[in-house]
Amino acid sequence: MRVIIALLLLTSAFSFALGITLPILHMQKLYFFEETPSIISLLGALWADGSQLIALAVLVFSVVFPMLKLMIVFIAAIAPRAQLVHSPIIKWAGVLSKWSMMDVLLVALVITAAKTSGLADAIVQPGLWFYAASAVCGAIAAGLLKIKPSGSKN
Repeated sequence: MRVIIALLLLTSAFSFALGITLPILHMQKLYFFEETPSIISLLGALWADGSQLIALAVLVFSVVFPMLKLMIVFIAAIAPRAQLVHSPIIKWAGVLSKWSMMDVLLVALVITAAKTSGLADAIVQPGLWFYAASAVCGAIAAGLLKIKPSGSKN
């Protein structure tokens, strides 16, 4: 079981790195203008356009929270069980796991909005698939470790 958890965590970390650096969607506007932004390039563009608050929100929910969750699951995987029983790590893992797929949902909403508005044609790129794979592998690893928020009855 530990080998499976280790493979899932390595896959999640590798996929996360690819997910934030590879293009997440391809948008074509008026058949002339094309964009293939990654999460990192979107952050830079938002910051440069003066939308620092939105850039910070995207940074926190799309990069920082998933990275923290992955680190917490890594710590939980290598720590002895006796040390985890009353650890704040378990509480944080439970809190962060609630946000793990939020960013994938937001990208899907952006793609849907672009397609339905008629302003652009949006096509999902590999970055989004890697990003989603990271979230799913991390969630499965956390589930196999049976990480539950503190105060949970199960």
